[in-house]
Parts: sequence; structure tokens; C-alpha cells
Amino acid sequence: MIIWINGSFGAGKTTAAKNLSARVEGAGLFDPEEIGFLLRRITPGSLQPDFQDEPLWRQWTFDAIDEIASRQQVTFVPMTLTNTQYFDEIVGRLREKGHEVHHVTLMTSKKTIRRRLHKRLEGRNSWAYQQAETRLAALASDWFAFHLETDDMSKEEVVQALALRFGLRLSSTRQGRLRIPFFER
Repeated sequence: MIIWINGSFGAGKTTAAKNLSARVEGAGLFDPEEIGFLLRRITPGSLQPDFQDEPLWRQWTFDAIDEIASRQQVTFVPMTLTNTQYFDEIVGRLREKGHEVHHVTLMTSKKTIRRRLHKRLEGRNSWAYQQAETRLAALASDWFAFHLETDDMSKEEVVQALALRFGLRLSSTRQGRLRIPFFER
């Protein structure tokens, strides 16, 4: 099973995915952003401002998730993805290939996003901050449903809600020595 956790930058996707992967037996985490960072390192100056616009990013992301999901019972994928064509290129193809792919969008208010980005030291001039309003509007569409409104939820409540939604059994303690920096409420 693949669970794609979508949401604006600062919505808590990676925090939730790390917590879930640490508490669900046989689960792992794959962050497609790392592929974007790799592409930036190996092709400096030649990428679009948003690496998702690069066909190679979408292909490598699909290939990596396809391979990783064949080795784990549950794969959590925390990634903001608002372009429906790109979503279909990756998620649609994974489904066509026979993977069970679930999707959730963590929804938060602009105020909450801005506060969280500020805590991450991303000010008004950061790419994530400037993208927030556009991404929130795109993610509000039915295309990106199921929506989980998280403004008034604690970190643990988000994890519990996602586990319930996808029928995941959570262990009471984290597996391994993973230390997770949580976002602030």
C-alpha cells in the first residue's frame, strides 16, 4: 500500500509520514523531494524553478516508488503535488501498475502555514511562502480529496486520524531510534 500525503508546504506532511512510518510495522518513508535535490546537484542551472516540471523528476519518482513499494507493506510519500497531470503521471501510473495507492491532503489555513514556515525560518521571500496561497487553492479542489483539516489537531491526532482512515495499526512506541522534529501548533 502506498499512502501519498499531500498538502501545502508547511502542512505537516513529512512530520506525519515520519511518525506513521516509525509506528507502522513493515512501513517506510520515501520523500520525492530528495530526487529534486539530486537533480539540482547533478544538473546545476538547467532545471525549472519547480523541479516537478522536469519530466525526469516525475519518471524517477514513479520508478522509485514502484520499486520501494514492492519491498514494503506500506510506503508513505509526503509530497506537495498540485498539478493534476503530474499527479496522474505518477499516482495514476502506480495504480495502473497494480499498486494500491491512497491519497490524503492535509489542509491548513494560510495563517497556520505562514506561522509554520516562519518557524522553519522561511520568510516572505522564500519559495515555499510565496507558493502557499496558490498551492492551498489548488489542493482545495475535489481532485485532491480526501481532505483532512488539521488546524485544530495535535500532531498525534493527525497521526491517529490517518491511521484510522487507512486502517493502519499503530504501535504505541516508535520503532528504531528515530527522533522526529514536530511542527508546532
